[in-house]
Amino acid sequence: MPATQSTEAGATPVLALRGISKRFGAVQALTDVDLEIRAGEVVALVGDNGAGKSTLVKTIAGVGPADDGVIEWEGRPVTVDRPHAAQELGIATVYQDLALCDNLDVVGNLFLGREIVRAGVLDEVEMERRARELLSTLSIRIPSVRIPIASLSGGQRQTVAIARSLLGEPKIVILDEPTAALGVEQTAQVLDLVERLRERGLGVILISHNMADVKAVADRVAVLRLGRNNGTFEVASTSQEEIISAITGATDNAVTRRRARSAEVAEVAGAVEATAATAAAGAAEAAPTTQAAEPAQADKAGEKADKKAGETAAADKTAQAGHADKAAQADKPEKEAGA
Repeated sequence: MPATQSTEAGATPVLALRGISKRFGAVQALTDVDLEIRAGEVVALVGDNGAGKSTLVKTIAGVGPADDGVIEWEGRPVTVDRPHAAQELGIATVYQDLALCDNLDVVGNLFLGREIVRAGVLDEVEMERRARELLSTLSIRIPSVRIPIASLSGGQRQTVAIARSLLGEPKIVILDEPTAALGVEQTAQVLDLVERLRERGLGVILISHNMADVKAVADRVAVLRLGRNNGTFEVASTSQEEIISAITGATDNAVTRRRARSAEVAEVAGAVEATAATAAAGAAEAAPTTQAAEPAQADKAGEKADKKAGETAAADKTAQAGHADKAAQADKPEKEAGA
């Protein structure tokens, strides 16, 4: 498939994957996958089921380290062999299951595992202040930061999970199907949040099956098919049909392969015709020389024939003279006898 480069192709990517491969026993999940994410850019990672999207995300997040390949962070090779290593670099991942505790309130979920403690006691006031500030910065509408997560809608839960990932000041945020099973209004809220993350200069990897969402917020689309790269497209200059064709492999089917074979046959036939035409042209150029040589050859043949005829005539004369001598010698004894 045709691949295009981002308008910021000269900038060093914050995150770059080079030749990433991952195997699970006899199953080759990823093969030589490349991906680049730059600051302030939303890259949609799309592909059919089993294309390797989740495996690639786990590789970036340190959950399942790659078997081969290099991960570069701001231009230098790094090792991401555990989730903490990814978090320390500045990679935050929001999985599809969100990993929220329904019995805790918004503040408790935001600071789960990162609680602020003073004198051995949770500083609830400071955590609530930071929670309000963070949600306000992202324009996330929540009835109350003290309401249990179980009372929130699906879209609100998703925004809380995304907000929690930003507490560590990451540079790359990975969103795994953030709009799955959401309604129209809730999906709009999440997409608005994704745009705000881009405005803050963060690099966003958006995994989605919804082409409308991808076209709405993504800058580039990276397609995976059967664990391999199958094209990188600029959203602004690529149609939805082209992306879907890359996802489903519609550009590589029986019809296209037959068309390719027909083109190859036509190309071979054209080459044969061109060779024949070249040979004919060469023969035509050599023809005058041959015609010019024919009179000379005829003259030589005539000379040879005349020479041979002369030799034959001379031989005949010699033979006749011999016969005359013999006849004269035969008559001589008869004359002598008569005398």
